[in-house]
Amino acid sequence: MRDHVVPGTSRAPAKFLQVFVAFVAIYLIWGSTFLAIRFADETIPPLINAGLRQLAAGALLFAWCWIKGSRPEKRHILPAIILGGLFFLGGHGTLYWAEKRVPSGLAALFMSTEAIFIALLGAVVPPKVKPTARSLFGLVIGTLGVALLMGSDVFQTSLAGLLAGLGLLFSSVSWSVGVVYSRRAELPKDPYLTAAMSMLSGAVLLLTTAGITDEFSAFHPSKISVRSALSLGYLIVFGSVIAYSAYMWLLEHRSPTLVATHTFVNPVVAVLLGWLLASEALTARTLFAGALIIAGIVFVGRGTKDEVAYDATRSRPQREAASAHSATFTRSQDLA
Repeated sequence: MRDHVVPGTSRAPAKFLQVFVAFVAIYLIWGSTFLAIRFADETIPPLINAGLRQLAAGALLFAWCWIKGSRPEKRHILPAIILGGLFFLGGHGTLYWAEKRVPSGLAALFMSTEAIFIALLGAVVPPKVKPTARSLFGLVIGTLGVALLMGSDVFQTSLAGLLAGLGLLFSSVSWSVGVVYSRRAELPKDPYLTAAMSMLSGAVLLLTTAGITDEFSAFHPSKISVRSALSLGYLIVFGSVIAYSAYMWLLEHRSPTLVATHTFVNPVVAVLLGWLLASEALTARTLFAGALIIAGIVFVGRGTKDEVAYDATRSRPQREAASAHSATFTRSQDLA
């Protein structure tokens, strides 16, 4: 079992300004990464785009961990490779590919379903956590929201659009499996080292897959636009390094439930930015489906919190499983 700092406990009093800036980072930066992915995809092939992002961000984090004395062990390598495959090849790779075919706001709404898939996995993967009525209600209305999105013209007018929608669902499932796996895998105690190793592993897998699918033949660095280059730099520095660091810092100074509110805010920010800066359509169907998905996440989150406390008579393994499941819910976008 991976060791974690207990979320919600503070090593030192956090100043209001520090907390405010950290929340702005995880709310706005993570919400804006979906549009940045779309802009970077314009002149950089998607798997290469994702691979370069993780390679640069992982190298920066790994160097920082090395300087402060945090070292990986041989037993950490295979779990980090598996995590890199789930998070970055299956999760980010498919997301980047889909965003060449669908609006960034729709992609963000699909990816917000991670919390719903995590709840489903928690109910079937040992040690199982029985969902509460709130969680079940959240799963139902969240699923209805996804079904409503899949019925939109973006996914129904062409085979490419339909495949992109299915790809987004696969991306969300892959990321969710990675989150659940990370709670059980033998990973470094330092979460930053875990992030660095999984990013570097994911980068190798993404770039290898890009080679297999012949993306490099269509990649010409001289043809990368300024907007794509700036977007890739933004994803590396702000999306993968600054926002993730802010997220981990918040988990040590504020409650997991409060920090998990980024899961509700990120898709709203993404949809609004896509509409304002990229002229993405903002239809009544999208708004209603998005509202259903976010409401579903809220109920799943509250139900997950209830699962930890509702039955004091359960065995210790059951209580520990519920507690781990609750913490996992708050980490549904750790490396986004």
